[in-house]
Amino acid sequence: MAMATATATSMFLPLLGCLFVFFHGFAGASHLFYEELNTVEPTSVSEQYRTAYHFQPPKNWMNGPMYYNGLYHLFYQYNPYGAVWGNIVWAHSVSTDLVNWQPLEHAIYPTAPFDIKGCWSGSATILPNNKPIILYTGIDTQGRQVQNLAMPKNLSDPLLREWVKPAQHNPTMVPNGLNASSFRDPTTAWLGKDGHWRVLVGNKRHKRGMALLYRSRDFVWWVKAKHPLHSSKDTGMWECPDFFPVLKKGQLGIDTSVNGPHVKHVLKVSLDDLKHEYYTVGTYFPNKDRYMPDNTSADDGTGLRYDYGKFYASKTFFDGLQNRRILWGWMNESDSVNDDVAKGWSGVQAIPRTLWLDKSGKQLVQWPVVEIESLRGKKVDIVDKVLASGSVVEVPNVTAAQVDVEVTFELPSLDQADRLDSASLTYPQLLCSKLGHSNTKQEGGGIGPFGLLVLASKDYEERTAVFFRIFKKAENQHVVLMCSDQSRSSLQEDVDKTTYGGLVDVDLAHGSKPTLSLRTLVDRSIVESFGEGGKTCITSRVYPVKAVGENAHLYAFNYASAPITISKLSAWAMSKAKIN
Repeated sequence: MAMATATATSMFLPLLGCLFVFFHGFAGASHLFYEELNTVEPTSVSEQYRTAYHFQPPKNWMNGPMYYNGLYHLFYQYNPYGAVWGNIVWAHSVSTDLVNWQPLEHAIYPTAPFDIKGCWSGSATILPNNKPIILYTGIDTQGRQVQNLAMPKNLSDPLLREWVKPAQHNPTMVPNGLNASSFRDPTTAWLGKDGHWRVLVGNKRHKRGMALLYRSRDFVWWVKAKHPLHSSKDTGMWECPDFFPVLKKGQLGIDTSVNGPHVKHVLKVSLDDLKHEYYTVGTYFPNKDRYMPDNTSADDGTGLRYDYGKFYASKTFFDGLQNRRILWGWMNESDSVNDDVAKGWSGVQAIPRTLWLDKSGKQLVQWPVVEIESLRGKKVDIVDKVLASGSVVEVPNVTAAQVDVEVTFELPSLDQADRLDSASLTYPQLLCSKLGHSNTKQEGGGIGPFGLLVLASKDYEERTAVFFRIFKKAENQHVVLMCSDQSRSSLQEDVDKTTYGGLVDVDLAHGSKPTLSLRTLVDRSIVESFGEGGKTCITSRVYPVKAVGENAHLYAFNYASAPITISKLSAWAMSKAKIN
């Protein structure tokens, strides 16, 4: 649930991340409601997999934040009664640094006819009088998805513990003439020069995904525009839409209401059918209230993604204190529902990321917020280390189950890169899965694989490989493939071991010594990786059996046909954050 303020100069620009919402019992339902499991007590709440510095509640199912008057507020979808989906409320925690979090009372929960069957995702906006207001999806007595308002009960309370839902104003938007089971997740609102607020609501018509546009003068009475802000055929339901401006130059963030020739706009949607997200960069025309993507990436679900792994229902917000736009995403589980019930919890938030437009203007760049570095402890460095072909080198004296590692690889001559046809690059995840990270040279292998083995056992029987491969597309044109291979991440049979992959937009032919950088955050059962300064990101959720605690190891490897040099590798043991 993202929040935004009305002016570009306001200090209090916020977010509540889009709370991840699946549903059951309506047309188009895609997420099962395990009613019989909602009261089952955990049999083995395993601490070895619980995250040390990624946000998760003490127990049960969760799946987004806001900056207001000196505090970051994280509102997230939570089931108080079990580690499966159902009984959804808005849980609430606060932080001064986006790292350590204090739990508060639930902020919003079913109490009225307009939300009695569930309080789902939404967003918040700071009005010009510095008053936050939330728009969220409620499930009413008829089982319809409707949009509702909630306001702080007491603005003098710095923690904003209590929220009220004025019955005279709710619901504010109803699905008249629309599919009542595909009408949800209002965005942060923005204020136009005409004095009207605008907000988007996710929707679909048949298989066409769309972002419906609503306008209001008073933030209470909303009218649907004749046309959606944007839509795309054959993409299915658009969940958790997000729409915000980014500067054409520089890394600073800007308020959601800013527009002009110095900015581009980003539209992100979560695809209910595919369970992944994609975004486009383009231009917003306020006079027509239409958005037009640039012709630099696909607008059909196969385009650019924030993250090519387990990352969904994301939302950004503008942090006016630090003048940055921050992205939050939710990671679901890779083990089974029965495993979730047994261990007593399910779901976790990714590390918040600072987000900005790349110099090329074609894509976004992401990087973990600088505050996470406050948890860095003991450091290990490796400098100018040559990795011979087929070699694996351990990074010694580091807490490998809980580590932040940054490495820069210096590459050999690009002439050795194998050629790959363009068709093979259409689906990088399938390419990563096909090639894997074996040290056996395969046709079309290119330069690589080389990278890191994380959460690895001493005998390599378990390992998650994060690595690059380089191919030649045409003369002096190279393609970089980044993969996160989970195929051998766990000895457990009922764990999802999907291999993820994405392309990295980098010009390796520029400069005499081409290099590639990789940063990976490991947190017991999470592997978050950032390729080439955050141009490509992949998040994995793994549950090793042997490579846990002190038995986890960290390695650098090179299975390319030629030596590759580690220019510098730095690894920091990560301390445990104070979370709930």
